[in-house]
Formats: sequence, C-alpha cells, structure tokens
Amino acid sequence: MNRKDEHVSLAKAFHKTKRNDFDDVALLHRSFPSVRVSDVSIATELFEQPLSNPFFINAMTGGSEKTKQYNQQLAILARETDLMMATGSVSAALKDPTVADSYQIVRKEHPNGCFLANVGAGTSLENAQRAVDLFEANALQIHLNAPQELVMPEGDRDFTNWLQTIEEIATHLEIPVIVKEVGFGMTRETIQQLLSVGVTIIDVAGSGGTSFTQIENARRKQREFAYLDNFGISNVASLLEAKDVPVPFELIASGGIRNAYDIFKALCFGAQTVGIAGTILNHLLSNGLEETIALVRQWQSELHILYAMTGTTETAKLKKVPLILTGHAKEWCELRNIDYKKYSSR
Repeated sequence: MNRKDEHVSLAKAFHKTKRNDFDDVALLHRSFPSVRVSDVSIATELFEQPLSNPFFINAMTGGSEKTKQYNQQLAILARETDLMMATGSVSAALKDPTVADSYQIVRKEHPNGCFLANVGAGTSLENAQRAVDLFEANALQIHLNAPQELVMPEGDRDFTNWLQTIEEIATHLEIPVIVKEVGFGMTRETIQQLLSVGVTIIDVAGSGGTSFTQIENARRKQREFAYLDNFGISNVASLLEAKDVPVPFELIASGGIRNAYDIFKALCFGAQTVGIAGTILNHLLSNGLEETIALVRQWQSELHILYAMTGTTETAKLKKVPLILTGHAKEWCELRNIDYKKYSSR
C-alpha cells in the first residue's frame, strides 16, 4: 500500500473522540451578554488575508490516486463552506511528478480558494517554491515532525539543517510562510527560535488528535514504540506557551479539535484561526461529503451562538473572554511558571 494511503487508513482506524485539555478550560457565565446574534461576525484575518470563518481544513493528504479523491472532496468542502485549506505534504509530488495532480485537484475544484502548500522542514528554498507553484498556493506551510520521522521506518535521521532552511525560506519566499507542528505541540522556547529566524506565523499544532507516532509505530514490524502513542504537548498547553511569549506574532491553533466549542476556546486563547484535520477527515470517510458540509455549517452556526453567549461580536475580542483553567491545564501553568490566574480576571 502507498505510504500516503496507509496514513489515511491508520488515521481513520485510530480516530476516536477522547478527553483532552480543552475539557480543563471553562467559561465564566455572563448573565447580560448585551449583544444581538445578528451583530456577530465570526470573520478573522491571517497574513492580511480576510477569512470569513475562524477555522480551516488543515494539512492531511495527497500523493496517490486515492488521496487525490480525498483532496478533491476536501476542496469541494472548502468551496461550499468558504474555508481556507492546506494540502498534505507536497513532498511526494516534488519527488514524483506523476502524483502532482493529487494536489493540483484542489485548485481545479476551487479556483478562487485560499490554499496552503505543505512541505517538510528540511525542504530547500527551490523546492518550497516548486510546491507553491504546483497549485498557486496563497501561503506555504512548513511542518515540524521530528518524532514522526524517528519512529517512521524510512524516516529522516538528520535534523541539523531544519532551522537554517526555514530561515532561508522565510527570508526569500515572496508569499507568507507558516511553520506548524504535526500534533506534538510547541514550547515558548521553540516559538522564540522560530521568531528569531524571521517566522511570523506559527501553528502550535498540539497533541490531542491524530498521533503520528502511533501511526508510524503501527507501520513497524515490532511496534516497539507504543509508549510514544500519546507523545507531545497538548494544544491548550501549547497555546498557553505561545501567549507567554512577549513578541507578537500570528497564532494558529490545531490539534484535538472535536467540535465548535473547542474551536471557540482556542480562539479565546488568542488564536486567529483554528486548524482541523482528523475530525473532518474521519467524518468525511464515515459519513460522506454532504454530511460533512452540513457539519461544518453547523459549527459555523454554533460559533455565532457561542460568540453571543459571551457578549462578543468579533473574533479579535474573544481574547478578552475570561477562562477558568483547572486540571492538567492549570498544572502545566504551575510547572512552567505561566500565570494562569490572568485568564480568569481579564
């Protein structure tokens, strides 16, 4: 089986709705919201690009005939619900031009869409540009996935040039550059490293959803790395780390997003938009395109209600909504010297 097809098959097999750190985040009830739902706008902005929704379809797949069909359906979903979309890693097409159409299909289905091309951290500037040109991407997404590569039987074993190549791309590419994890999260130290080389848009992409160490371990004969199935820093912990960095940057949250309430909480932490992959892919494969379109529209409707419930009419103002942190989220703050009480009194 093609490795890209294997990834999708295993992601679906392992997908299950489970408890995560968003359950440790509570809202303070507001008895007088003093707004009209009709006045609420869930629009946001990223890299000076207006987006009508504060969430998007994050990087998943591409690189085979089967994943071409998935990307085609995801592009239709993006078109019908006006979502930004990232493709999976374009590395397969850079190595084998015969699978390029599994990525180019997104632009064919949605000519006016906002698309992100995805490449690995060791990708050269030349290949990054090729990835962008493949389907006229609006921005480039560079993924960090060292644990996945190390557990992957055929994965990379040399990470010495990652930060250097990211700096070269961020400095010379003429479109916005986003750096994201793949479900292992980020510390404030990692974020500061990225800022130091010119990266200004960061997707912390924490754990809580699809586990690529679990997926790659399932591809190993002895499956000896099962203890890394839940490796990583959660989305919530990564957002807390990000908001503890004094230098401003554009923040994206992804990892473990199960529903509209998780999207909303991530936005309250200060994310400008929220990436969703596993939940959308599983719903698409299990229920089909039309029902997945209906699910996304339901989330959009629910977000209008959640904004109004907290007396908020704009996405940017959600970062002032008070949050109560308990459980693992509070514990993480205490161990990392992050002032969690400021979230409850803002």
